Amino acid sequence: MMMCCLQTLLLLGAQLLLSLAAPTIPNDFFYHDYINGNGNKEIHFSGVKLHVDSAQPSVFAVRGGNATMPCRFWYEPELSSPRGVRVKWSWRPAAGGHESDVLVAIGARTRSFGAFRGRVHLRQDFPGDAALVMTNLLLNDTGSYHCEVVDGLEDRSTSVHLELRGVVFPYQHPGGQYHLSFLGAQQACEEQDSTLATFTQLFQSWKEGLNWCNAGWLADGTVQYPITRPRVPCGGHGLTPGVRSYGRRQLHLHRYDVFCFSSSLQGEVYYLQPSYKMNLTEAQQACQEDGAEVAKVGQLYAAWKQTGLDHCDAGWLSDGSVRYPITKPRRHCGSSEPGVRSFGFPPPQHKHGVYCYKSGGN
Repeated sequence: MMMCCLQTLLLLGAQLLLSLAAPTIPNDFFYHDYINGNGNKEIHFSGVKLHVDSAQPSVFAVRGGNATMPCRFWYEPELSSPRGVRVKWSWRPAAGGHESDVLVAIGARTRSFGAFRGRVHLRQDFPGDAALVMTNLLLNDTGSYHCEVVDGLEDRSTSVHLELRGVVFPYQHPGGQYHLSFLGAQQACEEQDSTLATFTQLFQSWKEGLNWCNAGWLADGTVQYPITRPRVPCGGHGLTPGVRSYGRRQLHLHRYDVFCFSSSLQGEVYYLQPSYKMNLTEAQQACQEDGAEVAKVGQLYAAWKQTGLDHCDAGWLSDGSVRYPITKPRRHCGSSEPGVRSFGFPPPQHKHGVYCYKSGGN
């Protein structure tokens, strides 16, 4: 009995000594950068906070240009020496879909991915600068860019939206109205130096006056059309102006027209007519002999919108359509509003001038 009591007292005494010797740890977050620690092997306890922010929610640019997506991080209170952090940029397309990696950086080491490889880098102009610099922008680069900064077990993030400035235009299959599936619409836009328009781009064009009664595919798989002047064939007089929507449609089954988006040109569109008008084959040859190629529809629209191309003579384009751009409406040049006039897809033996495109490298 005496031995049992003695053992109990010894056990209690040992527990008391251990509790007195053990350090008191507050019940909140602390971390130690075991992998990328600085030379001082600093341990940062609770009270040091990592912050990540962007100077602006949206950035606007043009195809072929550059853009800087702002992102910076800092600590409160400020640290006595810099820490190695992991910066990751990812991208979600404007049309929706999966998020894709753009760039990952750990200290001075960086890696870019996919279509962004070789076109992106971190700016790093000052401590905490994690801005993403993008060069040679593509039409499909629009979307939301996510900047995430990771320090040990802590991470913070912010997002920036990239929007390209350009022009939205309706496009119809040579066979007539409502012949394009969603995949056919994608291909049609790409063939005309453009991409499927997003709702944001269509909505902006509607605010700028785009008025079109035929429904067309958008990049998110919905079918919509912009109306500035309500009328009977376009929903009736009783509806207010706006962008009408058919909602999301079956991508393979349903057929509509399409709204394409084009941005800045890397060359010049111009009207060419020798002493005589030409059929489509002769027009193609005439552009080639001039060191150019027959312009695409997206190129003509971009030249009209961004460089003010204005010519009252109809000319062949690469898809076999005949069109002409008007920025200053006048008599004998179509309607009273600026726009690209279309004669549709005449027989290829008909005689017209031609719009050529010469790239900036020629």
